[in-house]
Amino acid sequence: MEEFIRDALRWTDVAVFAYFVALNSSYLGLIVLAGLEFHKHLRRIPFAGADDMFRSPLTLPVSVIVPAYNEGPGIVAAVQAMTALRYPRYEVVVVDDGSGDDTFEQLRAHFDLVEVPRVVPADVPYRSEVLSVHVARANPETLTVVRKANGGKADALNVGINLARHPLICMVDADSVLDPDALLSVAKPFGDDPLRVAACGGVVRIANGCKVVGGRVVDVRMPRQWLVRTQVVEYLRAFLMGRTGWSRLGGLVVISGAFGVFRRDLVVRVGGMDPDTIGEDAELVVRLHHHLRETKQDYRVIFVAEPVSWSEAPSSLRVLGRQRRRWHRGIAEILSKHRRMILNPRYGRIGLVALPYYVVFELLAPFVELSALILLPLGVWVDAINVEFAWLFALVAYGYGLLVSLAALFIEEVSFHRYPRWSDLARGVAAAVIENFGYRQILAVWQVTGAFGAWRGKQAVWGTMHREGFDTVEERSEMVGAGR
Repeated sequence: MEEFIRDALRWTDVAVFAYFVALNSSYLGLIVLAGLEFHKHLRRIPFAGADDMFRSPLTLPVSVIVPAYNEGPGIVAAVQAMTALRYPRYEVVVVDDGSGDDTFEQLRAHFDLVEVPRVVPADVPYRSEVLSVHVARANPETLTVVRKANGGKADALNVGINLARHPLICMVDADSVLDPDALLSVAKPFGDDPLRVAACGGVVRIANGCKVVGGRVVDVRMPRQWLVRTQVVEYLRAFLMGRTGWSRLGGLVVISGAFGVFRRDLVVRVGGMDPDTIGEDAELVVRLHHHLRETKQDYRVIFVAEPVSWSEAPSSLRVLGRQRRRWHRGIAEILSKHRRMILNPRYGRIGLVALPYYVVFELLAPFVELSALILLPLGVWVDAINVEFAWLFALVAYGYGLLVSLAALFIEEVSFHRYPRWSDLARGVAAAVIENFGYRQILAVWQVTGAFGAWRGKQAVWGTMHREGFDTVEERSEMVGAGR
């Protein structure tokens, strides 16, 4: 019996070892694909025609939808940035989803809002009562603010979709600040290929520590807190590199709710956002794939690396844990809801490659990570594996992972040079190292908890995320040391 247990542990540890090799190799492969795409993108920039698009009367107008729930500290700076974007014709629709703080009062005071009688259409279903609709007195065509009873982020987005007047809708988080040309860049694929592009995602970066003036990020700096610095590395590896790689493969299934553009007619056709799924942004993308594959349409869902949405990242473990539990719960819910697509050749590379990848390397990764923390020491203790194998295991699981993170940092620096100070790059490298000692492990615990919440059918809620606000970020940024 003892020998059987040793053999079982030995083979389990070998299987977990192989899993980490495959996981990190897949990340590295996506980063290499992203690097190739960035090289191609940078060569095209001088000929991209952004100025022509800005001047063209044929550029498709966009409705920017901003769901807001208790976003008082940063809402004015975010909306300032959105109402000053460089784009020929667009509107901003802010949906206050029953905030308990001063979100609406901040908007009303700063933009001189006036209430108007406007009926909210029912192109897509929504659940909570709309209380009032307001517009900016000075520019009623540009800014609309809706007050409604609390119903969750997806319900708020559905109200915004119903009020949107333009053929493209851009979904942006209320704690986000967009670069001036962000909307031009992320909407350009719809002009280049209007018959096929169904959705396009843009890059989300972390604003903590950056200097924000008048709703603009004017000085990019690495955050002061190590917890947030580690998230910067995560965002580069997963959001910038990973999604760019999947876009190049034609298998993108996640567009962040913090910054994405969709064809409104397609969103209405599939029923809008699903209020019963906490990962409503990614679920919409998968549902679009499902619908377009079922109807045999030629389409593209893509990701562009240059337009940037700057978002405030959690600066405390409590808030970060709430966010990551919600994110992983969203993955579990989406994969369960669309399980019929997984390994189904009818859905092409989405069903045969992308969704199985998310099952094996996204959904199950934290379970394998926590299992390794138990099984590896146990294997050494019962002499099922030797110490040399244990060190090799750690090197593959964490050393290889560190190499992947450093590769992401290197490619980002060569391609976009967003962090201009040597000190910021040094902090990024240090954060990539620190990530492996404690952060990854507690992250895995949160993710496992989120997945179990989905499988148990526990009710999902749009939790309160504490914000420091961009003005606070700006004040603190003055204390960051000088760089190169």
